[in-house]
Amino acid sequence: MLASAVRERTAGAALRVLGAISFCHFLNDMMQSVVPAVYPILKASYRLDFGQIGLITLTSQLTASLLQPVVGLYTDHRPTPYSLSAGMGFTLVGLFLLAMAPSFGMILLAVALIGMGSAVFHPESSRVARMASGGQHGLAQSLFQVGGNAGSSLGPLLAAFIVVPVGQRSIAWFSLAALVAIVVLVRVGSWYKARRAAAAKSPALHQEHHARLPRKKVVIALAVLIALVFSKYFYLASLVSYYTFFLMSRFHVSVRTAQIYLFVFLGAVAAGTIIGGPVGDRIGRKPVIWCSILGVLPFTMILPYANLFWTAILTVIIGLVLASAFSAILVYAQDLVPGKVGTISGMFFGLAFGMAGIGAALMGNLADRTSIEFVYRVCAFLPVIGLLTAFLPNLEPAKAHGGHKSRD
Repeated sequence: MLASAVRERTAGAALRVLGAISFCHFLNDMMQSVVPAVYPILKASYRLDFGQIGLITLTSQLTASLLQPVVGLYTDHRPTPYSLSAGMGFTLVGLFLLAMAPSFGMILLAVALIGMGSAVFHPESSRVARMASGGQHGLAQSLFQVGGNAGSSLGPLLAAFIVVPVGQRSIAWFSLAALVAIVVLVRVGSWYKARRAAAAKSPALHQEHHARLPRKKVVIALAVLIALVFSKYFYLASLVSYYTFFLMSRFHVSVRTAQIYLFVFLGAVAAGTIIGGPVGDRIGRKPVIWCSILGVLPFTMILPYANLFWTAILTVIIGLVLASAFSAILVYAQDLVPGKVGTISGMFFGLAFGMAGIGAALMGNLADRTSIEFVYRVCAFLPVIGLLTAFLPNLEPAKAHGGHKSRD
């Protein structure tokens, strides 16, 4: 009875930590999503072209993508529980600087700091989510991811009703969310530290057992996953960075109306994220990846030619289906390379941000040379890369034979 009560308390604490880290992911990505949401304001205030808009995204995302694998590799060898709250400080400073930036150069510095905050946050918070999963890794990653996607969807709405009417300086108010996140993450860091200490005392109770694949198969599988991340995030970059401009150019809607449509799309992304993880726990990661990447192809092909009503419907479908991939891809990669949660999380979060940044910059230049509509016609073919999923090995039988226990 006593052991059962201890297990229940431990499970309850882990569930609260999972909720807390998802909430902080919500705050982190809400603050980050303010940056692309205020692109129309920045473009008008500083007289930027689409190439410079793409450079802002590239700076933010590359800062995050280059640092995340380094952070993940470091924390795999030396876990740093309180780095989560420290990293959020970079985001706080970046938001203040963005609100007061006197020049385009200062805008780039501000978004670089925000990217650094993301780089520190994601690898370790993903590890915490896995630690608190109770073995349901897909569900835990989906809950963690949906917090971020919900925050990303809320950012444009807040920008539409706060920043657009009040002005660029109102961005500073979002730094209050960073302060709240810092307080919560200090508590999460304390739990993390205690959990690591408990794992060190009884390591046999915290091991995951996976059948290891030959190195060549692992390398091929990782290359396929990277290609799939490329497909997913290049296409998402076309929507997140330029959807408002596409709507204003093609359908002549207002900035506020375009921001609301962006909110609806990002809300669909958040909903799709919560589906992918638990479905992957039940039927396997590979089928989810198949359906998610390749399944959006018919809808992306139709989107550039649809009217406003069907554009909204199609982007919701695309967001729902495409978003289910990342939790499945991330957990698949973590299972593929066991014991390297931080490195894998940092690499794939970094790839996601980096691909989005590069995609945004390239598509911005392409839009300047052609049109936003042409960009969407080109990007429609990206989901064809989903055919590479056929080369992924099936890990589920290996997990069934090897057992499945929680590891800190």
